[in-house]
Amino acid sequence: MWRRFRGMVVRWSRREAPAAAARPHNLFEAAALHVAAGAENDDERAAEAADWVSPEALCFGVTELASRAVIVLARERGESPHAVARALLGLPAD
Repeated sequence: MWRRFRGMVVRWSRREAPAAAARPHNLFEAAALHVAAGAENDDERAAEAADWVSPEALCFGVTELASRAVIVLARERGESPHAVARALLGLPAD
């Protein structure tokens, strides 16, 4: 009887974990999808991302993504984050 029970437990423990879609999305996943969808003019995916989190959380995630992107670009270009942000927005240099 114990051998049979042990076999059932071993088989149960080897089952695959639930799919990634079953877990809730975090605000950074939503922000990444929202920004990428906007860049690709994909309104459907942008709307999907907006449904994953609250508008405030999405705004925070997009702001954090923008900050990180500007920092990375500034390092790659050897420029200040301020100069890179202005260039990305098409603003004249100070």
